Amino acid sequence: MTTATVVGAGPNGLAAAAALARAGLEVTVLEAADEIGGGTRSGEATVPGLLHDHCSAVHPMAVGSSFLNRLGLDRHGLRWAWPEIDCAHPLDSGGAGVLHRSVTGTAADLGADGTLWRRLFEGPSAAFGTVGDAVMGPLLRPPRHPVRLARFGVPALAPASLLAKAFRTEEGRALWGGVAAHAFHPLERPLTASVGLGIVTAGHHYGWPVAVGGSRRITDALAAVVREHGGKIETGVRVRSPADLPRTDVTLWDLTPTALAAILGDLLPPRIARAYRRYRYGPAAFKVDFAVEGGIPWRAEAARRAGTVHVGGSYAEVAATERDIYAGRMPQRPFVLVGQQYLADPSRSTGDLHPVWSYAHVPNGYTGDATAAITAQIERFAPGFRDRVVATTVRTTAEFAEYNPNYVGGDIMTGTTNAPRLLFGPRPTLQPYDTGVEGHYLCSAATPPGAGAHGMCGAHAAARALRRLRG
Repeated sequence: MTTATVVGAGPNGLAAAAALARAGLEVTVLEAADEIGGGTRSGEATVPGLLHDHCSAVHPMAVGSSFLNRLGLDRHGLRWAWPEIDCAHPLDSGGAGVLHRSVTGTAADLGADGTLWRRLFEGPSAAFGTVGDAVMGPLLRPPRHPVRLARFGVPALAPASLLAKAFRTEEGRALWGGVAAHAFHPLERPLTASVGLGIVTAGHHYGWPVAVGGSRRITDALAAVVREHGGKIETGVRVRSPADLPRTDVTLWDLTPTALAAILGDLLPPRIARAYRRYRYGPAAFKVDFAVEGGIPWRAEAARRAGTVHVGGSYAEVAATERDIYAGRMPQRPFVLVGQQYLADPSRSTGDLHPVWSYAHVPNGYTGDATAAITAQIERFAPGFRDRVVATTVRTTAEFAEYNPNYVGGDIMTGTTNAPRLLFGPRPTLQPYDTGVEGHYLCSAATPPGAGAHGMCGAHAAARALRRLRG
């Protein structure tokens, strides 16, 4: 029987293992940590009984992942739940930009910007089920539906700042800027619109759901598929060199390019080794989990019903903070993402005590404490928030890197989202999963389509490995 080893049991490693096991290979997954899941883990972080997601929390890309949907993960307990409102972006005026699952509903709330919102998202979101696979893979390949993809792809080539200029209301600009800021990249750079367009388009098609019982349920379901098809998963096994691997026909690596370069060393072709060693990491996340009595008292009513709240003020303020963190400067008022997953999944709460998930965008390797800045930003748009906080737990950039070594310097995107990476992956090539070493493939979030719990990086790498095995 053909054998495969997968190093790393994050969502991409598990997805790769599931694909290979379903294809009939004898698969072994090796995970250095004591617990599988990478960024898709959950647990009690503040007080007993409250369930917090450790990193990945809201899943518009995962719920629409064609690969995950083919696996029948519902058979293994994965269920999705949606909040009433996907996302809100409150402003100092007391108003907010509001993202509904419905394009029509979002456009109606945006007033003068409603027509623009419909023009940008109505057609692409309706067609996302058709073109989603093209978006969720290497961009430099012939598309199956070129005309439909062009309607999505042409605006994606632009800087997010260029699209922001087309909005007439502060609510519309801020809502767009907050979503585009998920790129962790200056919004004036080329292709930064692609991240915002992808998230919004997928969200309008599938919504912004959470996994009932925490993001760990995605991990559990993927692991169940691996084992269902005869695969083995071993934890506490760290691979430091090829000598640590069992004899195997193919090896897939759910690691960063720099980590893989350190392991494979001189086995890598020199040009690929240089690219992997020079791979650039981007800004980081500083996370604070809160236990909040009665929930957050947002001034904007929509924010009280939103699963995700973007806390950053106006578009201009968000754009300035993203420039600062990319340049290594910590802003006084950072851009903060707040997750209220309990609104969709009440099982995460205990009575009127609720888990609130948040992180700020900070410079890579930031050594300060952003807890006060995050708390102040939430208080700014929700006066009285501090008085409701019962407990907090902090994860610094260094602790993020310890929790998951793929998060170098606290970079939860596994690499800077500049134009070369968005187009090619970790190096200039049409085969981003190939390492140049026979039988070895890279399947981490450093490869297309990038970060998220969608598993598509692992699925594409496994497909590449299977094609090569079959000649």
